[in-house]
Amino acid sequence: MKKGQETKSRIMDIAEAAILAKGFGATSIEEIIEEAGITKSGFFYHFSDKNALAKALLERYISIEDELFDGLFDRAQELHDDPLHGFLIGLKLLSELMADLPNGHPGCLIATYCYNERLFDKEVRELSQRAMLSWRKRFRKAFDKIAEKYDMRDDVDLDHLADMVSATCEGGIVMTKTLRDPDVLPQQILMLRSYIKLLFTERKPN
Repeated sequence: MKKGQETKSRIMDIAEAAILAKGFGATSIEEIIEEAGITKSGFFYHFSDKNALAKALLERYISIEDELFDGLFDRAQELHDDPLHGFLIGLKLLSELMADLPNGHPGCLIATYCYNERLFDKEVRELSQRAMLSWRKRFRKAFDKIAEKYDMRDDVDLDHLADMVSATCEGGIVMTKTLRDPDVLPQQILMLRSYIKLLFTERKPN
């Protein structure tokens, strides 16, 4: 990695940690450049303003989350070709991954941005929205495949069920941080897994 890219990544790491800890509005450019050991002109070489930094952080966060979901659920489908059991394995792998974080999940940038949306321009707000909709589409696709083979015990809208995956993870992150208990998030994911397992119980006849 080139020195310029290393500096940019360090700025982003410092900013993300500060934003997750105390919010976007309470995080100043001055404190970021002081911790990074750079000048203000060095900061503005990489980011035209604070909003540009926010956008870059969000793009990186979304990319990392997408790679995480791709890796876990692709691996799960390799372990079991049945769509339901593959998805359940994916949730188990996700729970185990979260349980391996000694201090819990560091936090969700999208949730943090949502509480401070007036501080961002339209582009950043729309980026957050597109990310949530893309995760809905991702999980809806998985549930569509499951519903092709399994009946449901309840009349559940699959878009709402897809949103429940994100809502469980986001809510679990908030509870983990509030209760200072890293076990909350992985346990909530397992609770979601149990619900999905109970919801799709009867395999449709061929």
